[in-house]
Amino acid sequence: MTDTTAATWLTQEAYDRLSTELERLKGEGRTEIAQRIAAARDEGDLKENGGYHAAREEQAKQEARIRELEAKLRNVQIGTPPDDGIVEPGMVVTAVVAGDEMVFLLGSREIAGGADIEVFSPTSPLGAAILGKSVGDSTAYTAPNGREIPVQVVAAKPFDA
Repeated sequence: MTDTTAATWLTQEAYDRLSTELERLKGEGRTEIAQRIAAARDEGDLKENGGYHAAREEQAKQEARIRELEAKLRNVQIGTPPDDGIVEPGMVVTAVVAGDEMVFLLGSREIAGGADIEVFSPTSPLGAAILGKSVGDSTAYTAPNGREIPVQVVAAKPFDA
């Protein structure tokens, strides 16, 4: 059973997309980069071999992405969070922030995929302030400039790509 309080909520489409990307990176992606590194190494002097250094840098970025995807997919809840009006990752939140109404997804950009919606992380100042709040609750968070920003949760519905 997945611990839903710490789980990353992903739609089935997002889970499938990320799983496919991970398998590609771990399989053909690693093979391709290894071939590029070997070909560049065969060109000779590695100190001044731009192709070798570029391939090694790309390999490091690819391995970082693999680790990121593995971490995201390790503790994942597929589907949508319950439609109970409580703000949690995977919810589209409507909130009045400093007097302006905002609609955004609380979670990771991976959930949104190609959807045209603003995304806030649950660990961002705004996300942390509203996490666990219910529709109608008011709270505040401290902006990076030190100003206290009032927030009222107006709606919280599960994200449905």
